[in-house]
Amino acid sequence: MAETAPAPAAGATTGTSEFDRDTAVVPRAPGVYDADLSAGWTIINAVNGGYLLALVGRALAYELPHPDPFTVSAHYLTASAPGPAVVRTQTVRAGRNLSTGQASLFQEEGGREVERLRVLASYGDLDALPDDVRTTAEPPDLPPVEQCFGPDDAPDRGAVPGSSAIADRLWLKLDPATLGWALGAPSGKGEMRGWFGLADGREPDPLSLLLAVDALPPTAFELGLSGWVPTVELTAHIRARPAPGPLRVSISTRNLAGGFLEEDAEVWDGEGRLVAQSRQLARVRL
Repeated sequence: MAETAPAPAAGATTGTSEFDRDTAVVPRAPGVYDADLSAGWTIINAVNGGYLLALVGRALAYELPHPDPFTVSAHYLTASAPGPAVVRTQTVRAGRNLSTGQASLFQEEGGREVERLRVLASYGDLDALPDDVRTTAEPPDLPPVEQCFGPDDAPDRGAVPGSSAIADRLWLKLDPATLGWALGAPSGKGEMRGWFGLADGREPDPLSLLLAVDALPPTAFELGLSGWVPTVELTAHIRARPAPGPLRVSISTRNLAGGFLEEDAEVWDGEGRLVAQSRQLARVRL
């Protein structure tokens, strides 16, 4: 197992980072929040799904009596664009240990309001969970950071058409074994692994884990496919509050059929704990 990677350059803190500013929501009325989707989190031709999940997750944290997302399930209905948006939330149930809420994100399009994303989520208190862990899961064995590669190392950053603005917001170092697609020789294995953090040095927290599960390049690239891979549905489970330092993210696809594939993601913190898991169904352009 590789040793813990050196962290991205320190600087921003929780509350002052670009991630926090760009996922901010402003109360307009009870259960209604205004937001501005930043162009800095776009990939190819749409706003990244993990960023949207974190923004809606922040609104639900204000709505619900518990602070931390435990499970968040999102259906992506239409592609989001940079610009104004509104999030409407509702408390479904407020229990002793868990509270459940739903939320939808809307944008104006052609003079009418269009729903972009619908979420159902349960929140709790991660600090109140017992310490008992019984698992057979193991973190990915990544090469040291100096042997991994980020977007700035790519021979041609324009190899993927459209916007890659999100790459400038992330500190991402990918395992060379999953980078065949960048050299025109995809492995065909449907795997993506790497070290992950925010470029401004902000430490991970439960909301940024919602970004981490959907921030690596699509596994479809290693299957020999290119272009946009829009998410249809994504469910994330936040298992623990992450320790400071870089995260390890591993994503795999076992089945592509009928133009759809699944992506299973695991996120591990610097103490070797599994802090987040997700599964999504995505559509590919064959």
